[in-house]
Amino acid sequence: MMSPAADRPDRARPDPRDLLTPKAQSVIWGIGAISVFTNLLMLTGPLFMLQIYDRVLASRSEATLVVLLGLVAFLYLMLGLLDHARARIGARLGADLQQRLDLAVFRRALTAGNGRAARRGAAQAPQDVALLQQLAGSPVFMALFDFPWVPLFLIVIALLHPLLGLFALGATLVLAMLSLVNMRLNRARIAEGARAAASSEQTARQLVAQSPALGTLGMLEPALAGWARQRLEALHLAIAANDGTGRFGASAKALRLFLQSAILGLGAWLVLSAGLSPGAMIAASIILGRALAPLDQVIGAWPQVQAARAAMSRLQGLLAAPDNDHARTELPHPTAELSVRGLVVHRREGASAAPPVLRGVSLALHPGEALGIIGASGAGKSTLVEALVGGLSADAGEIRLGGARLAHYAPAQLGRLIGYLPQRVVFFPGRLRDNIARLDPDAPDAAVIAAAKAAGVHEVILSLPEGYDTWIEADGRPLSGGQVQRVALARALFGDPVLLVLDEPNAHLDGAGAAALDAAIRAAKAREAAVLITAHRPAALANCDQILLLDAGRIASAGPPDAMLRKLAQTPTTPERGSPDLAGSAIIFPWASSSAESQS
Repeated sequence: MMSPAADRPDRARPDPRDLLTPKAQSVIWGIGAISVFTNLLMLTGPLFMLQIYDRVLASRSEATLVVLLGLVAFLYLMLGLLDHARARIGARLGADLQQRLDLAVFRRALTAGNGRAARRGAAQAPQDVALLQQLAGSPVFMALFDFPWVPLFLIVIALLHPLLGLFALGATLVLAMLSLVNMRLNRARIAEGARAAASSEQTARQLVAQSPALGTLGMLEPALAGWARQRLEALHLAIAANDGTGRFGASAKALRLFLQSAILGLGAWLVLSAGLSPGAMIAASIILGRALAPLDQVIGAWPQVQAARAAMSRLQGLLAAPDNDHARTELPHPTAELSVRGLVVHRREGASAAPPVLRGVSLALHPGEALGIIGASGAGKSTLVEALVGGLSADAGEIRLGGARLAHYAPAQLGRLIGYLPQRVVFFPGRLRDNIARLDPDAPDAAVIAAAKAAGVHEVILSLPEGYDTWIEADGRPLSGGQVQRVALARALFGDPVLLVLDEPNAHLDGAGAAALDAAIRAAKAREAAVLITAHRPAALANCDQILLLDAGRIASAGPPDAMLRKLAQTPTTPERGSPDLAGSAIIFPWASSSAESQS
């Protein structure tokens, strides 16, 4: 049976070879067809001028003037309507592109990989789609359809006189060369300025999110100073890029106006030598200006064109990458059998030669069992947790849940099977109820309340002014640290997952919160779920059946809680071992007191 989500239209993937659908391509051909008439109608002014000088003035016929004026008015009306129509079509083409790509591209970006580079790519993907949408509705996009008609205008000028045609050809080539030089010289400046601007924006978002802590720690002013330096650097780069493109744009505009005047001078010389009529002289100048207009537009809008080209390249690379989120067959509901064999995970940032974070980790967890993971900072606990919940891809080895690899489960199904309480809790701005329900708008209220009761936070929520409808921010405000932890535990318990993964679950809990956590773990074990807990404090491991010690990415030892605690309490701690939080510390992990606790 296929996952229902696989059949939804919003899960359709664009063809990596072409971001444009056949329908979009037909729209582009339609714009091209309209451009045929708009460019032909652009000859209305020169031809009218030619007729005025060569026919009306020569014949002194008022009737001819009236007829020509009426015809020109009609042709210009058609030109305005057609030009407006293709601009509207282009804007809607961009809107359709964004509507079609937004969800698919962002989903692909979020599932393309792990690490800092992947996160940057995920944040950049919607901006890239927006850049393409903006280009489709811009005048420079229409100028691209006018390029093929430049030779036609040059031919018309050549028909007026061969010397005028040669001059127009030379003028076009000069402006084209100027455009190419502009592209080459300013490409790096524009890209560097864009990167600096994006970096300063990211820093600004972090400052906004962390502003309360920055003020409390006295870090606000230094942080603002650092952000100001980033902004200043981005500003200098933007000015340099703008100066470069502005220099070429102004030069191109001045040169275009000079060339129009120069061809007028050449035409005047030809008129004086009796080789050209006055009307043809004026018409040649106007037609040359029309022929050079697309080049002038592209030179002026080159930063936008270059940004759109880079966005197109990034999107094509993203869509051409292996799809980690393709539709999968929905497997039967599994038992809580977790099996990890030979798990190896490398760092996602830095050199590939760096040692792996996890080195051949193997473990097994059965229904109704709880496993505690301990180890020094940097031992690999959080990496192991991320791999177990599907957040990191294994470089070697395998993880199976209910006998099936994690990769065999559809992402939506896997999310329902695993309850995850991360070390750093992040919510989505919205109702508290929706966050517990994992943003499922169709989640029954009874299931949400059941999860809150299982986490021992139901009464706490009812004490809030708006109860379950309380609006919370990404950092959990207005909840306290302990309340945030307990609401996150309720989110992990929502839907009775078969595997419960808790990373430092008691970091901010008081006595009542710790008791609620213990009750939730016991209830999960009673319903035959598997529970995995990482902790520095022994209180969180009170309900564990086994404890596993990670050291430098390897399993150093494992065994029953009492035996492991006694062994670690007797193990001397040295700087070489690099595990100061596993033994000899009565603050972070007081093993001496834990033995007394377990015996009591």
